[in-house]
Amino acid sequence: MKKSISLIGMAGAGKSSIGKKLANYLKFELIDSDQLIEANQNKSLQEILVESGIQEFKKIEEAVILSVEFNQTVLATGGSAIFSKKAMNYIKSNSSVIYLEVSFEDIMDRIPDFSNRGFIKGADQTMEDAFNERESIYREFADHIVINNDGIESCFNKILSVI
Repeated sequence: MKKSISLIGMAGAGKSSIGKKLANYLKFELIDSDQLIEANQNKSLQEILVESGIQEFKKIEEAVILSVEFNQTVLATGGSAIFSKKAMNYIKSNSSVIYLEVSFEDIMDRIPDFSNRGFIKGADQTMEDAFNERESIYREFADHIVINNDGIESCFNKILSVI
């Protein structure tokens, strides 16, 4: 295994919660790219998206991810990190990439309203369209796919078994 782990998946997949537990267990540093973006811009993801637009948001996210120094790190990525091939290739070359797979229905149960989440989707896309578009990209970049439908503890144990 590489010396670092990156978690990818939809908003609501559990990247931040599981990342925290994993980093604590492995004694690794936890980096949450969404938190880095917000600290860097001094705004919420939603504010950045509204004020700057999707393309600028993607550039900011890519720059933040490319600035991460992987050294015994657990990186919890934002759900849209996968839209930058450059960022994802950087993540993949520096860490083991784990896709936290969650069904569309479970995501919608966990986050019924995405309107303030800084969630990128086309104006004509439904949430389900956005989910389907992302799912194939998550799979493409994943070294491991871990289904997260039974809670944090179960998912954490599945991750331990693959790393």
